[in-house]
Amino acid sequence: MAPHLVPVTGVDTHLPAVAAADLAPEALRQRFLTPPVWQPELVVEKKFMDRAPMPAAVLIPIVMRAEPTVLLTQRTAHLSTHAGQIAFPGGKLDETDADAAAAAMREAYEEVGLAPDWLEVLGQMPLYTTGSAFMVTPVVALVRPGFTLQPNGFEVSDVFEVPLAFLMNPANHRHHQVHWQGVPRQWLSMPYHDGVQERFIWGATAGMLRNFYRFLVA
Repeated sequence: MAPHLVPVTGVDTHLPAVAAADLAPEALRQRFLTPPVWQPELVVEKKFMDRAPMPAAVLIPIVMRAEPTVLLTQRTAHLSTHAGQIAFPGGKLDETDADAAAAAMREAYEEVGLAPDWLEVLGQMPLYTTGSAFMVTPVVALVRPGFTLQPNGFEVSDVFEVPLAFLMNPANHRHHQVHWQGVPRQWLSMPYHDGVQERFIWGATAGMLRNFYRFLVA
């Protein structure tokens, strides 16, 4: 199945975008300090791998540029799960990790060389269970500009940034549906063209971004 070829069933142009002022670092800090009453929209995908659930964590790194961006990775094509997909830095929890935030920061350093010294953890988003049986805790952090990355070539084929305002505008959120292996599957995508190529953000990554949108717009 080629996700980018699956027909679009709807685009959420009727929903409001998050205001630019609410995407500024201080506004994001305040949102986590005094969170609204809200409900995540997407929490569990249809399971397509038969294995025991595995705790994991990802980092949602918001780079504090003049216009904030989200740092994303493209996974290499040979990986056993989610090969070639666009993802947040992250992975399964190790016994040595104190908590999900520690795991997310460790993975970010191992995958792309983003050191914890550059990060300010704001908080966590609700658990998101993927179809591959990962129980993922998204950890949101601000990133000071000026960092140098050293991607792990075994796991990461590319690292790039997407404007946070683009991702927090539902006019860029597309719904897809397809029958795959006899089971209906639905997901969101947020295709972003950086002027050179299109970055097809979809699946769990898009789902967690959609929950972040719901958190900010509540």
